[in-house]
Amino acid sequence: MKKVFISSDHAGYRLKEQIKKKFSKKFIFEDLGTYDSKNSVNYPDYAHSLCKKVSKKNQNMGILVCGSGMGMSMAANKHKKIRAAVCYSVKNTKLSRLHNNANIITLGSRLTKKDTAFKCISVFFATNFEGGRHKKRVRKI
Repeated sequence: MKKVFISSDHAGYRLKEQIKKKFSKKFIFEDLGTYDSKNSVNYPDYAHSLCKKVSKKNQNMGILVCGSGMGMSMAANKHKKIRAAVCYSVKNTKLSRLHNNANIITLGSRLTKKDTAFKCISVFFATNFEGGRHKKRVRKI
């Protein structure tokens, strides 16, 4: 089973827990917090923690969840070797992997239905980078 790093802020906590339950037979999760939805936390702290883990090895991947997916993505993309994509549909998720070699999927718990989030995660981890003409573009990021 593939190890996947996962983290959320308070707004994404519930969806994070649902993701872990849904994909528990497919992935080994290393949960980097937060651990409840009652206490407000600062999403960049959780994004930075996850990115430090993902950036250690090329094959590492992660899932970040916040209210919109945007804040986590912005914080994550400040890190070298990180390509975090806000995913809200199967099509944009697939393209984030095919063309951009995204290594972190970010999801918005307030904007994305649970079933859509699950489909996006399945596609994200099942899709490989196309390489080719996209390889030189990704190197420029």
